[in-house]
Amino acid sequence: MKIDNSIKSLASNGMAGRTAGKAGADGNKAPQIDSVNVQLSSLSEQVQTVSASDGVIDTAQIAEIKQAIRDGRFKINSGAIADRLLDSVKELINASHH
Repeated sequence: MKIDNSIKSLASNGMAGRTAGKAGADGNKAPQIDSVNVQLSSLSEQVQTVSASDGVIDTAQIAEIKQAIRDGRFKINSGAIADRLLDSVKELINASHH
């Protein structure tokens, strides 16, 4: 299973005018978004509060992952992500048939 590069879709979604290219080591340009405004609904705040109070969100693990990303130690296992995504789709399909 191939996961498409989402950066290519920025230009087709009208984001090309909001990006500035920066040449990388291999000469390819990586688009950079100047700014993005995001507003969350009050429902999202309630979900975060409930999830945090139920222990669903492990803030220590989140902090550890953020630090690993900053340090360049975070490794992505695309095969495992694809497998879990397919498992989720299979579960949704099976649930819709019952």
